[in-house]
Amino acid sequence: MDNIWIVFVSVFLLCTVILYRNRLSLMLKSKHRNQLPLGTLGWPLIGETIEFVSCAYSDRPESFMDKRRSMYGKVFKSHIFGSPTIVSTDADVNKFILQSDAKVFVPSYPKSLTELMGESSILLINGSLQRRIHGLIGAFFKSQQLKAQITRDMQKYVQESMASWREDSPVYIQDETKKIAFHVLVKALISLDPGEEMELLKKHFQEFISGLMALPINLPGTKLYQSLQASPLAKKKMVKLVRRIIQAKRNSGICKVPKDVVDVLLNDASEKLTDDLIADNIIDMMIPGEDSVPVLMTLATKYLSECPAALQQLTEENLKLKKLQDQVGEPLCWSDYLSLPFTQTVINETLRMGNIIIGVMRKALKDVEIKGHLIPQGWCVFTNFRSVHLDDKNYECPYQFNPWRWQDKDMSSCNFTPFGGGQRLCPGLDLARLEASIFLHHFVTQFRWHAEEDRIVNFPTVRMKRRMPVMVRRVES
Repeated sequence: MDNIWIVFVSVFLLCTVILYRNRLSLMLKSKHRNQLPLGTLGWPLIGETIEFVSCAYSDRPESFMDKRRSMYGKVFKSHIFGSPTIVSTDADVNKFILQSDAKVFVPSYPKSLTELMGESSILLINGSLQRRIHGLIGAFFKSQQLKAQITRDMQKYVQESMASWREDSPVYIQDETKKIAFHVLVKALISLDPGEEMELLKKHFQEFISGLMALPINLPGTKLYQSLQASPLAKKKMVKLVRRIIQAKRNSGICKVPKDVVDVLLNDASEKLTDDLIADNIIDMMIPGEDSVPVLMTLATKYLSECPAALQQLTEENLKLKKLQDQVGEPLCWSDYLSLPFTQTVINETLRMGNIIIGVMRKALKDVEIKGHLIPQGWCVFTNFRSVHLDDKNYECPYQFNPWRWQDKDMSSCNFTPFGGGQRLCPGLDLARLEASIFLHHFVTQFRWHAEEDRIVNFPTVRMKRRMPVMVRRVES
């Protein structure tokens, strides 16, 4: 009797799956005719999420895209993270989506991640408030005042870190750069110096961010599930600390010449910029200091380790600058670092190959047609930057680290979007370049090194496993 019941249930579920897929396909065809891009929606409910995620954390993250692009073209339909999705690996389509305003597309992330970030996160809010916050922060991040402060802090923290490096034990580049970048960014956000409060903030923040870096599968026992349990408490403690700093600034009088991002936001007259909203967004803005900027510096070290010619030219360029500094007898300023042409090409190529921001998700608020492709209202669209950056139609030998390709290349092309684009272009892009330039300058002028392991360390491996150990040898000045 039990066996008959099992067979009956199995047949019923199989029929349900077939009917669901057929009905959904017929509904889409009848509503949108044949304008939808080619592709498949995969299995009911889960769609193609499992394959998408497994590829994203493999040694070849673009394999999911490459397989479907060869079958369906550069724009195709799929179903990931619980939503039917149009996936674009087309640079022109990506540019259109990035530059569209909030009346056409709005940010869209898996529900589990929105729970971690909160509805008031600058990554999720739209309209005039988002533009206001983005504009205020962007202007401050571009200011010469902040660049000078970042330069002084980077020089200080880099020198302190490198002073402790030993020749008889491996140096874990990402661990070191995470400490440096987090201290620098937190100083720029809330003027907090290293100390007991900084260490406590870092501890809570690592608890909070662990869910963002985990596989986006919220099931008991998974890292994301554990993070969702611990994250609210960790974020509450961080918000409490930032609120205390905000209140202290209010009590002592807000600086008219802002020293940090909190000052910038407190000086704005908008009633929508409440203390809670400011505190929440300060926490979200710490993410690059824990993740993006350290990964950039780590991958630059990796690629240079594998390309001796690039490392030699970079070293020679920076040694010339150091020699000039020694002759003048004054510290280097931010413009000195950013004026190094080959250093900037190395950073460009690292951004292209490393793809620190793989892509962005948006949701269509109405039917949109782009280059003959329909994005239906309510569907998500995923603009994939990695596939564009590694397309041999856009870059010759795309998997080869070749900084020289940037010496005559137009950086304004829509084929290069390492920091996104449009109204949500990352406001800290110039600071990320500056920090990477300062780190590389001090690294190549003070040390020679070799990677401790021969195995290739790619982008997701770096982010997941905190790798890139090197053995260093200090060189005489």
